[in-house]
Amino acid sequence: MSTTNSATHLPDDPPTAPDADPAAADTDARSLRRMQFGWYINDWANAAFSATVLTVFLGPYLTTVAKDAADAAGNVHPLGLTIRAGSFFPYTVSFSVLLSVAVMLLTGTVADRTGRHKELMCGFAYVGSLATMGMFFLGGDRYLLGGGLLVVANIAYAVSVALSYAYLPGLASPDERDKVSSKGWAYGYAGGGLLLIANLALFQGHDAFGLDSGTAVRICLASAGLWWALFTIVPMLRLPSRAGVAPTATAAPTAPAETTATAPGKPGKPGKPAAGSLRELGRTLRRMREHPLTLLYLAAFLCYNDGIQTVVSQASLYGSEELGMEQTSLVTAVLLVQVVAIGGALLLGRIAHRYGAKRTILGSLVGWVVTLALGYFMPAHQPAWFYALACMIGLVLGGSQALSRSLFSHLIPPGREAEYFSFYKVSDRGTSWMGPLVFGLAYQLTGSYRSAIISLLVFFVIGFAVLLKVPVRRAIEAVGNPVPERL
Repeated sequence: MSTTNSATHLPDDPPTAPDADPAAADTDARSLRRMQFGWYINDWANAAFSATVLTVFLGPYLTTVAKDAADAAGNVHPLGLTIRAGSFFPYTVSFSVLLSVAVMLLTGTVADRTGRHKELMCGFAYVGSLATMGMFFLGGDRYLLGGGLLVVANIAYAVSVALSYAYLPGLASPDERDKVSSKGWAYGYAGGGLLLIANLALFQGHDAFGLDSGTAVRICLASAGLWWALFTIVPMLRLPSRAGVAPTATAAPTAPAETTATAPGKPGKPGKPAAGSLRELGRTLRRMREHPLTLLYLAAFLCYNDGIQTVVSQASLYGSEELGMEQTSLVTAVLLVQVVAIGGALLLGRIAHRYGAKRTILGSLVGWVVTLALGYFMPAHQPAWFYALACMIGLVLGGSQALSRSLFSHLIPPGREAEYFSFYKVSDRGTSWMGPLVFGLAYQLTGSYRSAIISLLVFFVIGFAVLLKVPVRRAIEAVGNPVPERL
């Protein structure tokens, strides 16, 4: 049975009637579970890059490489620019994020226009994994090689993840979407955490393996690329080429979605699909204004998620500089966040099934406020308290993001999944400068990291207030999607 054909038509078919062939219904159910598992494993695969490369190993190592290449004043000169060696990694990440915004938006439009979601998703995944495996060669003073590989890998990661999000509406009915999204997020934390544990064991015991620390780090970096490439085979085999719309009890306007999602460029004119996609991107930007409630939800997500991303990225700095935590304690805390986030995503998914995604997200934002408050009053040089803070972050981290993803999937016009999720990922990645800016300004004005960490409360309070005002049911009806039983 062709995976692409059977899976592609499954989401667009109406639900099986009571007198339908039971064998056919069972085959469809097995096919859907097969697709869901492939999607879960995609999260399992790409989370290794986020956890091992971006969160733990690459920043310190690439900074060391840049410092080895620096002049007497401690500066490096990429492309004729003069920057501090210690700033090379964050500047490179920022540059890659800016580029990824443009690439995500264009690729999302191309994917919806051509119906080649899987090919583009897996293609970018393999570009990113190859660039990550190439980080094994970051020895000596090759900081420019490291920067180039980081830019390529980070852009590929962003695009691949945005395209994978577009599959969610076709993998679950509206009432099951929170559960499926939460399970996928849990798979991601499990996969990323498992490889991170193995890599930390290698790094901590590198002497026993006859390796110096630099070689151990480069092996860890390359292993994330290899992990990403190997496990991407599963979604490549199990997902359909085009992201579709899940079967529901209420008929959805799938015919227009099919037309817009698969409309090809005019035959016999090479380059027309790409040019048409650029025009289609412009039309998408204009059409989004027709759905102001979807934009209102995006604004809420942009705000509170910026706070989440800043807490995650600055927690190690807060732990080391304000709470006096040793490196071992910081690494242990990172692992705790990964492990607890698995259970947190599943737990909040179950809560959302009973009380609705919007209420559960609002509750998780209250949890973030409590977590920040406890972090502000936390005593220094007490690892046990710091581990407790890491557990609290993990508990609300996975669930709040998984449910935000599934709730947004209801607010997307059918057939525009990749385009809209590209905008969603822009909110996730492209605007993450606001939180760090507020954090930095608070520290500059007060000289206290405690003041800096508590200043992030503003993002959760504003995000909560804006999300509270989003009439989710009306927003879903406005884009023509069926409304789940609980919101």
